[in-house]
Amino acid sequence: MLCKTLGLQIVSNCQHNLRKIYPATYISKQKASEIINKAKELNCDNIVINAEITPGQMKNLQNLAGYDIRILDRTGIIIDIFSVHAQTGEAKTQVSLAKLEYMLPRLTRQWTHLERQMGGTGTRGGPGEKQIEIDRRLIRKDIDKLKKDLIRIQKSRTTQNKHRSKAFQVSLVGYTNAGKSSLMNILTNSDVYVKNELFATLDSTTKKLELNVNKPCVISDTVGFIQKLPHELVASFRSTLSDIQGSDLILRVVDSSYSNIDMHLKTIDDTIKSIECDKIETRFVFNKIDLISTERLKTLMKRFPGSTFTSAFKKIGHKNLISNISDLASIDFIDRTIKIKYSNLSIIDYMYKNLDVYVRKDTNKYVEISAKGPKSIFKKIDGLIKT
Repeated sequence: MLCKTLGLQIVSNCQHNLRKIYPATYISKQKASEIINKAKELNCDNIVINAEITPGQMKNLQNLAGYDIRILDRTGIIIDIFSVHAQTGEAKTQVSLAKLEYMLPRLTRQWTHLERQMGGTGTRGGPGEKQIEIDRRLIRKDIDKLKKDLIRIQKSRTTQNKHRSKAFQVSLVGYTNAGKSSLMNILTNSDVYVKNELFATLDSTTKKLELNVNKPCVISDTVGFIQKLPHELVASFRSTLSDIQGSDLILRVVDSSYSNIDMHLKTIDDTIKSIECDKIETRFVFNKIDLISTERLKTLMKRFPGSTFTSAFKKIGHKNLISNISDLASIDFIDRTIKIKYSNLSIIDYMYKNLDVYVRKDTNKYVEISAKGPKSIFKKIDGLIKT
């Protein structure tokens, strides 16, 4: 699916049971040569390895393949897809940063022919400086600039989030191509870009959502997750993912037709934990139920009680989802800062389990915790402190 999204035609597949990872070439040199020879027979332009390999492994494999065939790994493919789909200035900045950080340690494979000493009058570097060292320095300079740009973008985004703070904030999260954007369009009667491909959405889109209760609400569609999302992209897209951190409710959208739902659920869970949003109120939304059998739907309903089951394509279940969001929005959520003595460690543990804790300060006498959550939970905490 990754290759298809990037527009690569798959000519042949090779599955290999990897008993151990070879430090030099990831797979054995014998197996690598076998795959490369087959690729040459089929006149392939690329060999894609569905794993993240080290810069050294990539260089060695590229040397084995020569320069008629390009070696790509999973991370490189995903970054290329992001590059194609980036539309806004923010997305382009985030992708550019990820791409440069990915390229930096891999320059040796692209610039082997330039690894010669440069010096003398008219060169960009000093005497004896290698071309590759010059390129690395220029890339580091670009990385520093892009990081500064993202800090500025983050400040602007924080200001925007403050203006929305009075509204009940909902975030749609989930594995890429789960139908989040389609669901967003049905819920808000809007026209967010939708396409049946991976990472069609790279920017957060926020729209007003009309609830069944008298309370303002906004809902955000976020970039899709994927198993083993490259750390370069998680770091670069942190400003976009920060929209989730300000949420009152996270809707975990799952493609109910996918065969390995547990893998998708784990990926969602791991990503939410990585951006420290695992304490925020969450609900499951199983989308694409028009693509599954009645028996499978019953199984999912039994396994995930309290979830909402929808089909954005067939416009099924979205009214139930709005009703469920309305019920949660009617709960009185508040922000408070509480000072707790070290003798009440059980209360601190209770707060972390039941509230969205966003600031903690440890002093000599007490712990000061700032958190967001239902008023009823804070009332219970007040009772525990008094006793």
